[in-house]
Amino acid sequence: MPDDTPGKGISLTAAKTPQPASSDTRLAHAPSDHPAVPPAKIGVLLANLGTPDNYDYWSMRRYLNEFLSDKRVIDYASWKWQPLLQLIILTKRPFSSGANYKLIWNHDKGESPLMTITKDQTAKIATAMADLHGSEVMVVFCMRYGNPSTDSKVRAMVAAGCEKILFFPLYPHYAGATVATANDQFFRALMKEKRQPASRTVPEYFDHPMYIDALAKSVERAYAGLDHKPDVLVASYHGMPKRYLMSGDPYHCHCAKTSRLLKERLGWPNDAINTTFQSVFGPEEWLKPYTVKHVAELAKAGKKRIAVIAPAFSADCIETLEEINGEIREAFEHAGGESFTYIPCLNDSELHIAALVAVIEENLGGWVK
Repeated sequence: MPDDTPGKGISLTAAKTPQPASSDTRLAHAPSDHPAVPPAKIGVLLANLGTPDNYDYWSMRRYLNEFLSDKRVIDYASWKWQPLLQLIILTKRPFSSGANYKLIWNHDKGESPLMTITKDQTAKIATAMADLHGSEVMVVFCMRYGNPSTDSKVRAMVAAGCEKILFFPLYPHYAGATVATANDQFFRALMKEKRQPASRTVPEYFDHPMYIDALAKSVERAYAGLDHKPDVLVASYHGMPKRYLMSGDPYHCHCAKTSRLLKERLGWPNDAINTTFQSVFGPEEWLKPYTVKHVAELAKAGKKRIAVIAPAFSADCIETLEEINGEIREAFEHAGGESFTYIPCLNDSELHIAALVAVIEENLGGWVK
């Protein structure tokens, strides 16, 4: 029986992204001074949120400045927001955020867990695509904020001969602050190319059967290893201001449907999964209930054993490894909770990679054989 523990399973650890041909070709009927042209390829560009290069003050400040200056993330008027950001937030927050990153940092590789996992996901997807399509498809990744930038990867893919690019933001659920801003950056990168490749963007996949099945099996596996079944499963999603929902962002609805589909796939009763939202920032009302408050309320109500899963994240990161498994765990235990189980993200597990490859294949329709 295959092991689908996140980070385990298929033996593709040493897999590498297929590289472009080492030498370009000259067109058969081109004049002698015509520039060489690389063999035509199809590109798959995976995109994740991003990560600071390090957890020191200036690395954190650069990363947070780019992230918090994005109008898709913080949509306040610049004249109001930028002075607050530059003069107050960015003088203090890099220290606290850097300390949190240091707690989870992959010191062996000198990078954040999100970077490590995204590299592993990319390598395994590249291997799967090579098995399906040989050298026809090139798979690389970029980050919306930080490095490697979307610009640099689009430029490299065009130079390598990618005449078509499928852009895949690794967010199961659509939100303006995640999928839309990643797409925006991809389109801005395309604007800089003299020869623009044909392009497609992958839509949200929160209700894809293979994604739901991978989530369900991660829950079943986690529960099988426990002495006592948790009283409730908390599905904690990244939050957003409620105002965004009221203005038409479908993220809240996508999250609610994921919880419902997961419950149905597990065959559980209606009250077995609680949907909550984390990472509240600023003074305005965000989507509720807030995870950190909800877990404390569960403990006080006698739910002494809970498990928490984060379906909105394709890879473990600061919001899961430090916030859920740190701050949120502490809130539960401080309120009297006795057993807190964090179920890791799907990461580079076999079923997750298979689900992502299936989504890619569906969106490459007509481009590959």
